[in-house]
Amino acid sequence: MSGPAGPGPLGPAWGRWLGRFVARGLWNTRVVGADRVPRKGPVVLAANHQHVLDGPLFIGVAPRPLHIFVKEEMFTGPLGLLFRATGQIRTDRTNGRAALAQGLAVLRRGGAVGIFPEGSRGDGAVESARAGVAWLAVNSGAPVVPVAICGTREPGGSTGRLPPLRRRFVVEFGEPLNLVCEGLPRRQAIVEGTEQIRLAMADLVDGAAARHGLVPPGPVGQGQ
Repeated sequence: MSGPAGPGPLGPAWGRWLGRFVARGLWNTRVVGADRVPRKGPVVLAANHQHVLDGPLFIGVAPRPLHIFVKEEMFTGPLGLLFRATGQIRTDRTNGRAALAQGLAVLRRGGAVGIFPEGSRGDGAVESARAGVAWLAVNSGAPVVPVAICGTREPGGSTGRLPPLRRRFVVEFGEPLNLVCEGLPRRQAIVEGTEQIRLAMADLVDGAAARHGLVPPGPVGQGQ
């Protein structure tokens, strides 16, 4: 699969400071298990998605500069300029080939990418996952670290309404997964890998919410 080169490494390096301001300055974000993320080499960080704040938090608290996949509808106006400047990956959710090629280029140079396998904001319980996350892992050989983002959306609330300032969030990193695909056809390895990642993410999200006393947000409220 060919495609455009991945975004340069400098954008996420300063974009992390903006994310940290959101995570630590505006809200009160606790980070757990960051030492589980490999400090060198390619790695895919896969997080649940329930609120518009998840992206900035993801970038701000990840222990490595991170290129995350962002839907192309967000790449407009000043916000689009910010996403480009911080090296995020523009993603067409109906045909993600170009975005996956950019992500693979980042991994092949030893970088880190972040992805929301659910594909859109929802209840964040990871009841489904798209195959792009496993495609990246299978084609790069990179481990996948599941990530649980908890507290950004109130139970029954909308995905875009901002929570009160200084509200407590938790971001917990799980153990790295190395997909077992030796001897399997690539297509089968991606299918099985997608479910392996989904199950690990769902288990981490459930456990993190319970460990930190945060109520899962449940179905998305009206006016999302």
